[in-house]
Amino acid sequence: MVNILCYKSKTLANGEHPLVIRICKDGKKKYKSLGISVNPKFWDFEKERPKANCPNRELILKIILEKENEYQKQILEFKSEDKDFTASTLLDAKTNKIIYKTVSEFYIEYIDYLKSIGKIGTAKNYRDSFNSLKRFTNNKLDIYFNEITLQWLNKYEKWLRDSQCKETSISVFFRTLRSVFNKAIANKNAKAESYPFKEFKISKFDTTTEKRAIPKESNKQIMNVDLDSNNKYMQLSKDLYVFSYLCGGINFTDIANLQHSNISEGKLSYIRQKTGKKITIPIGTEAIQIVNSYLKEGVCSDDYIFPILDKTIHITELQKYNRKHKVLEHINKCLKIISAKAGINANLTTYVARHSFASVLKCSGVNIALISETLGHSDLKTTQIYLDSFENSQIDEAMKNLL
Repeated sequence: MVNILCYKSKTLANGEHPLVIRICKDGKKKYKSLGISVNPKFWDFEKERPKANCPNRELILKIILEKENEYQKQILEFKSEDKDFTASTLLDAKTNKIIYKTVSEFYIEYIDYLKSIGKIGTAKNYRDSFNSLKRFTNNKLDIYFNEITLQWLNKYEKWLRDSQCKETSISVFFRTLRSVFNKAIANKNAKAESYPFKEFKISKFDTTTEKRAIPKESNKQIMNVDLDSNNKYMQLSKDLYVFSYLCGGINFTDIANLQHSNISEGKLSYIRQKTGKKITIPIGTEAIQIVNSYLKEGVCSDDYIFPILDKTIHITELQKYNRKHKVLEHINKCLKIISAKAGINANLTTYVARHSFASVLKCSGVNIALISETLGHSDLKTTQIYLDSFENSQIDEAMKNLL
């Protein structure tokens, strides 16, 4: 049924014949090249094996035996699963052979890949998911994806709930695991038939978050609050909040990445790190004043606008990520103090500015297609895509509602 032969019907430019594997089933024959060739004088056509004097005979024999064993093993798999097959499907099965990897192997490789392309924050999210799964399995995650069944997922959910895990965190853990499973299937490291998320619905998790937005008047109070002029971190915290509110709800990571070249002809244009989308919005007088307050002599177009990152110090993506994470923690602590000074009863963070931007515009009657009604994690991307797809004149008009 499976044979290796020297294909005499085809002669290569060097006078050799290619070696092929021949699959015979139900009277049908299929051939596939092994990628090597042999001079016919060194080939025994009766035994279909290289002669004793054949150059590289041991290597050729090794390749032949390996290929024969691979196809015989695939035939046994088909038979054990009671699957009918033809010469063509056997060949296709081997061509698209799944190279199984354990859940642990795949997670580690994918996390390393994310780090290699500078996706440090995303890599951390996958690392958190990986660590949660290791705790659940008592560090015994050397299992294959087909072992993650509906029953397995139900047990994992119960374990997370028993561990007092928040609903939103449970949702994130399952979405990340589902993403890994999908990537393993696409990478031919797991079988699609084993996919358990058709039955296990992640949409059942309640991921609604408490309202973060504050009204227009509260945002004006923050803009007008008096601060100690000697506390530069407090001033920076206020400035970053106000800048985000006035500039399309731009998030902290994208603010930290802004360079002077991102502002031109009254527009702020930047590539959103999370989605890779280009965002272009008008930048008003108040926001420009904030930018100008951080100008230094001899500033270059590729210098950062705000004193968060330093291009001479924060060079690698990991260094940038760690610096932004550290500064953000400090900024949010300062915003709590600013909130109290402004007389606002709110848990003020940089994300409140982002939510408030959308909420204030919606309350001002701006088309819901321009600003989505809610700004949960799943909606942030959609909102930015909406902003990007509208004419600048529509966005210009909408932004006037902020003050």
